[in-house]
Amino acid sequence: MIRCTTPWGDLELTRFPHDPREQLRAWDAADTYLLRHLVDTRADTRPEARAAVTRTAAESGTAAGGAVDLSGTVVIVGDRWGALSTALAAYAPTQISDSFLAQQATRANLRRNAPEAADGVRLLSTRDTPPDRIDVLLVRVPKSLALLEDQLHRLAPAVHEGTVVVGTGMTTEIHTSTLHLFERILGPTRTSLAEKKARLIFCTPAPGRTRTPSPWPIRYALPDGIGAASGRTVTNHAGVFCAERLDIGTRFLLQHLPARHGPDRVIDLGCGNGVVGTAAALANPESSVLFTDESHQAVASAEATFRANADPATKADFLVADGLTGVPPDSADLVLNNPPFHSHQATTDATARRMFAAARAALRPGGELWVVGNRHLGYHVRLRRLFGSCETVASDPKFVILRAIKR
Repeated sequence: MIRCTTPWGDLELTRFPHDPREQLRAWDAADTYLLRHLVDTRADTRPEARAAVTRTAAESGTAAGGAVDLSGTVVIVGDRWGALSTALAAYAPTQISDSFLAQQATRANLRRNAPEAADGVRLLSTRDTPPDRIDVLLVRVPKSLALLEDQLHRLAPAVHEGTVVVGTGMTTEIHTSTLHLFERILGPTRTSLAEKKARLIFCTPAPGRTRTPSPWPIRYALPDGIGAASGRTVTNHAGVFCAERLDIGTRFLLQHLPARHGPDRVIDLGCGNGVVGTAAALANPESSVLFTDESHQAVASAEATFRANADPATKADFLVADGLTGVPPDSADLVLNNPPFHSHQATTDATARRMFAAARAALRPGGELWVVGNRHLGYHVRLRRLFGSCETVASDPKFVILRAIKR
């Protein structure tokens, strides 16, 4: 745990799952900038809220964007590890997140720091119906501009003329296109000065603004020459990796998928839009496939892609989870994996390490893990250490496909 000092008190925050080897913080300057702003402009005068204030506006020196009354319905979008939701737990906010891991981190951080208020914090996914009315909308700008666009469209009907809308992000995450989205969907938008490489976004909802539907999900046809999935249609909800095209790593894996027949249990681990698992199902309709990802948007995309293309007789399950949590050991014949190597701004192989270990536990003896990754990541070293052996199935100047067999 690492201590985060905020005007709302000192918080002991961790990411989920907690890896002491990583020592990655569960908040950044964008989170603390927003929390200071809310203290400096706070209009609520309840005694329990006053007790949380430890500095005056003059001491904090943040730029004001209008008085913020937190006594109404507060919605927090994209809280990465629960820092905002934990700090503001006394106001019973609703958190909306695409990330299962972020939701788990929020639960743990609430239990640790605000157990008396934890039950009042409502955790929703991006697939859930948002509140009917929003009085304060706090937006942690996501990496994906598409996810921001989709969420603003979904939330716009609940925003009214008096809604206070404040966004936050690092300066590298807030672009002109970001501001244009707020302006086009909600109303006039401006930014604060930068502080510790973070900025705030202030948006004033425009009365009578014409509401338009979200353009997401989108669909596109896969190219030829990639095996069983050639020419098939993929569905992508906003925020899914490479939502507008087939990424080259996945394309390379599709060109070299193992030819298998019979009732195999296949797992598409970190499934994204589900194209890999769907291709495996198309090549072997007698198999059953588990699609799993920590992104709610990804699993929804995978289900839509599978339903649109696979044989109705092929059995499939769809799981939003931390890796393969809940999957019985020794139950899978084949695990297909294209692991991420970023956690927001941090470059790390922690996710890949955990995916490989989970895959080994889920595989039956003789079962295979197939991994595609950038050559420079050196996944073969870890796979050999974990499985005892690892072979290269295919490679090109950028990617390598590795196979590890559970003995």
